[in-house]
Amino acid sequence: MHIKDVLQRKGGTVVTISPDAPVSELVHVLDEHNIGAVVVSGDGTTVEGIVSERDVVRQLARSGDALAAPVSTIMTREVSSCTPQATIDELMHLMTEHRIRHVPVVVDGRLTGIVSIGDVVKMRIGELEFEREQLSTYIRS
Repeated sequence: MHIKDVLQRKGGTVVTISPDAPVSELVHVLDEHNIGAVVVSGDGTTVEGIVSERDVVRQLARSGDALAAPVSTIMTREVSSCTPQATIDELMHLMTEHRIRHVPVVVDGRLTGIVSIGDVVKMRIGELEFEREQLSTYIRS
């Protein structure tokens, strides 16, 4: 199974935030969309960084005025990404190796989607359930 299959099921909508936006706005975006990470992009199509709930918590632990700081001060600048042609197994390896939970999907430098560890687990469970069903049917016949 490929990342394009994941995006077909979940959709390609990606929530982005400007690097100049205050962290307080980021917190509202995370809450409003019930998500754990946001792609940082000045134009909504290029990936300048990624910022997660963990980044916010770490910054709050370091500084009491973290909510007024711009998102660019807490974002991860070196972002691991994948293409729609990548496999679920490749993405699982990437996520495990880099200890990340959200991976933007990029085609020719343009943001086309985002896949979370939850999306990967959901797809993998679906695959396993299908295989179990097929084996059960085979055994019964």
